[in-house]
Amino acid sequence: MHAIICGAGIAGLALANRLSALGQDVTVLERSPGPRPQGYMIDFFGPGYDAMCAMGLLPAMQEVAYHVEEAVLVDEDGRQQAGINILQFAEGDVLSMMRPDLEQVLREHLPGDVNLRYGATLTGVTPRSDGVRVELADGSTLDGELLIGADGIHSAVRRLVFGPESTYLRFLGFHTAAYSFDAPEIHAEVGGRFCLTDTMGSQFGFYALRDGRVASFAVHRTADPVTPADTRAAIRSAYGDLGWVVPRALELCPADDQIYYDQVAQIVMPRWSSGRVALVGDACGAVSLLAGQGASLGVAGAFLLAEKLVSSSSIEDGLAEYERVWRPVVEEKQKVARSTARWFLPQSRFELVARRVLLRFLRLPVLRKLLPAALAGKPTTLIRDLQPTH
Repeated sequence: MHAIICGAGIAGLALANRLSALGQDVTVLERSPGPRPQGYMIDFFGPGYDAMCAMGLLPAMQEVAYHVEEAVLVDEDGRQQAGINILQFAEGDVLSMMRPDLEQVLREHLPGDVNLRYGATLTGVTPRSDGVRVELADGSTLDGELLIGADGIHSAVRRLVFGPESTYLRFLGFHTAAYSFDAPEIHAEVGGRFCLTDTMGSQFGFYALRDGRVASFAVHRTADPVTPADTRAAIRSAYGDLGWVVPRALELCPADDQIYYDQVAQIVMPRWSSGRVALVGDACGAVSLLAGQGASLGVAGAFLLAEKLVSSSSIEDGLAEYERVWRPVVEEKQKVARSTARWFLPQSRFELVARRVLLRFLRLPVLRKLLPAALAGKPTTLIRDLQPTH
């Protein structure tokens, strides 16, 4: 089988890794001219962690991971108002890492026969009796037995095959941004913690990176799903009233091409495949950053898809089985994310104080067991229980 994968992000690289390891021919098309440096810190756990273990990539992940144990809320003077151990967010092991670092691990461990092509923009998809033909912006075409869209929440494959993005995108009322910068004083202030402003309507967070830089993460409420043309100006406007070290971070905000900025949204679709074209990761089931598991679910979904494609009697049967097994997991995570949106970023003083009180109570041993299910949803052992196909 020759599989064409559109997207060299986390889900696409994980799928390419597993399909190639299982003896399949793989071509990965990525529209960007090279690996993307933009991204934010993620807490990686759950089924994706299990999939990376199964692929033998856990040691490489541990090399790039950060040991962040505590997330704290601080007021405008930097005084801690509440905090929680990050390990409480999930059952099992958790690794904190920058999103580009996870992509690098997956990319550097691709089998040598994977054809990874940067600067390849998909412009057309034509079904064939024995597969699919894709057209690229440079005028060339490529034939495969299967096309997988792993190209994120704004998927070109989804748009070309399943219809416009507006049909499937569920905006959750937030915009988010992330960028890195040099600020020794902020690096020292943050230390080994994830520090978040204890604020309403908008929130800024910081991690200290090992190279001396600081990674920032920001989210604010907005009724407008459209992302701004001038990203840096929009960030400075949305977070300009925050205190502590935020004003300095805004001064150091880089140019737009070094900023990750997007709406916070989910993708909800009635089906994930059409003929020999299918979707994986955020392209078909984005859970949003409110769920905190997009990377893990992208890796796990890709791993499961590869296993089902290879073990089934036909490509169509493999796609159907992948969706049957994996869709309930994704939909449950999406539901949890929607239900926790109110507390993710308080809108009122009452909600702000209530969040502080809740975090303090969750430190009690009797309540700690409730937190993973409340914030991350039900755990799944699907990947661990899967019998690998060779």
